[in-house]
Amino acid sequence: MARYREALCRLCRREGEKLFLKGDRCYTEKCGVERRKYGPGQHGQRRKKLSDYALQLREKQKAKETYGVLEGQFKRYYFAADKKKGVTGSNLLQLLESRLDNVFYRLGFAANRRQARQMVLHGHVTLNGRRVNIPSCLVSADDEIGIKEASRKNVQIEENISKIEHRGLPDWLEVDADNFKGKVLRPPTREEIELPVQEQLIIELYSK
Repeated sequence: MARYREALCRLCRREGEKLFLKGDRCYTEKCGVERRKYGPGQHGQRRKKLSDYALQLREKQKAKETYGVLEGQFKRYYFAADKKKGVTGSNLLQLLESRLDNVFYRLGFAANRRQARQMVLHGHVTLNGRRVNIPSCLVSADDEIGIKEASRKNVQIEENISKIEHRGLPDWLEVDADNFKGKVLRPPTREEIELPVQEQLIIELYSK
């Protein structure tokens, strides 16, 4: 299945809540969910009663859409989470949060995950001093994420850095905006992952 490249606001409207896919725009009155509080398409305003399976599927779709991963990738994350010790649902979200593109976004260097993915692919990002162009690369505690020196004068990056203080920073990350770098202090806990997803429903879906 190809990566979704259509209007991001349609995804939020389909789920009936904000997934914050467009960064700062999601906090303004221009947000698609705020302007049209119903699903996209000609049948979007119909009320539908969802089955248990449909509820589980929608939770999985929300997680996929939020992190911008494909079905095959998401399934691999589930199997990896299931093999780890601890709660599978929390392990799954922790793995998704540990993706390089997500951490780059969480540090405030990108306006949203899609932009972060693009910056990683274009070689603007370094991991422990080495350039990395794989958005799905998983980071660990004490890893240092930075911006390549030649990319530090990029207008978009400068604008994003100027808004870091306004956006806030998760407790499991540390940022040094003056030196264009950040650090992973530890893996995030479930309470620190701000995601409107009931991960237990996802586990039930894959456990069938």
